Amino acid sequence: MKVILIRDVKGSGKAGDVINVADGYARNFLIGKGLAVEATAKNINELNGKKASAQHKLDVEKAENLAIKEKLDGKAVSIKAKAGQGGKLFGAITAQNVSDAIAKEFGVSIEKKKINLSTEIKAFGDFTAEIKLSQGVSFKMTVKAVEE
Repeated sequence: MKVILIRDVKGSGKAGDVINVADGYARNFLIGKGLAVEATAKNINELNGKKASAQHKLDVEKAENLAIKEKLDGKAVSIKAKAGQGGKLFGAITAQNVSDAIAKEFGVSIEKKKINLSTEIKAFGDFTAEIKLSQGVSFKMTVKAVEE
C-alpha cells in the first residue's frame, strides 16, 4: 500500500515521502497513529501543492536576502559609544548594538544572532562584522566605533 508520511518515521522515511509499505503496517501503525495518510490522487496533489508553496517561500526569502546583501555589502555602520581614559569603552559594542545601528542607518532589520563580530569591540576603531542570512547568503560590513 502506498502512503504519504505526515511526520518523520524512523526506518521508513521523512515527512512528505511517498512510500510503499505492507497493508497491515500502513493501516494499523502509520495511519492508525496519524503518522501517514493513504496516497490517493487528492492527497498526492495536496502534497505537491505544499512542496511548491514551500519552494516558492524559500525562493522569495532568498531574493529578499540578496537584496539586503546588495544594499549593505561592503558598507560601514558607525556606532557612537562612551569611553574612559585611554580610549577604552564603558562595556562593549554587541551584535544587538550593530543590529540597531543598521536598522537606524539603512532601514534594514537584521536579527542580532545573524551578526558575527570578528572580535569583541571594546575600543574605538574599525572592526569587521560578518552577517549570515539564511539561504547561504552572507556578506561583510565594517563597524566603526566612534567617540560620542
